[in-house]
Amino acid sequence: MPDRPDVSPADIPVVILCGGMGTRLREASEQLPKPLVDIGGRPILWHIMKTYSHHGFRRFVLCLGYKGNMIKDYFVDHRARMNDFTLRLRGSHELEFHTAHAEEDWEITFAETGLTTATGARIARVAEYLDTPRFALTYGDGIGAVDLPSVLKNHVASQKLGTLTGVHPSGRYGEMVIEGDDVTAFNEKQPQTGYVNGGFFFFEREFIDGYLDADATEQMLEHAPLQRLARDGQLGVYRHEGFWMGMDTFRDWKELNGLWDSGQAEWRVWED
Repeated sequence: MPDRPDVSPADIPVVILCGGMGTRLREASEQLPKPLVDIGGRPILWHIMKTYSHHGFRRFVLCLGYKGNMIKDYFVDHRARMNDFTLRLRGSHELEFHTAHAEEDWEITFAETGLTTATGARIARVAEYLDTPRFALTYGDGIGAVDLPSVLKNHVASQKLGTLTGVHPSGRYGEMVIEGDDVTAFNEKQPQTGYVNGGFFFFEREFIDGYLDADATEQMLEHAPLQRLARDGQLGVYRHEGFWMGMDTFRDWKELNGLWDSGQAEWRVWED
């Protein structure tokens, strides 16, 4: 098999699945799309993008669905939100900015991929915006201290069409140590010993053409496409042993905010 082309992280599009409704997070997201639910005052989507940006990625393609306009508005208004400015009500209403706080040189494509479209079809529907031989993919509700350059290096070296990041999520319950009729220890939540799919994928562009269908609105990435890719021997794994957490429930949201507020947010690899 010929060597795969080398593509700089700055040129690799990062597809982020942002269309879900977050029904299990209703207490925090009833008025918001799930990717805009905040951790430390910033949307979880921002945290995900900052993680990629720290490692040199700057191009993002957001697969929008539920309340996608709110995600658009957040970024369109981002400069005004971050800076001091003067607005003159007469005339053209142009803003005069007095400060220049800005994120990195992000290029963000906002793609409407359908209200109830499943993840596989959402990815297929943004194919026209993926103009390099390789793209990254992640979910809009999971964060981790993932070594993305190592995932990318692992993917390129594998010569496979896809690589996912395997993670150990924390168990939901504490674990008891029992000797006879006595509890001798009670441990807080422990990481699972097995791996689960934590997202943070890299794919070759051919994956879309060979495994996904934009018209198959119920096609979940995690079902037939990844299963068939695995059967074909074309799906690799990068084992991530560090922090990872999905924000699926109100309890998760509280825990992530607690970690941020206490200065223990291990995913915060960037500098302000």
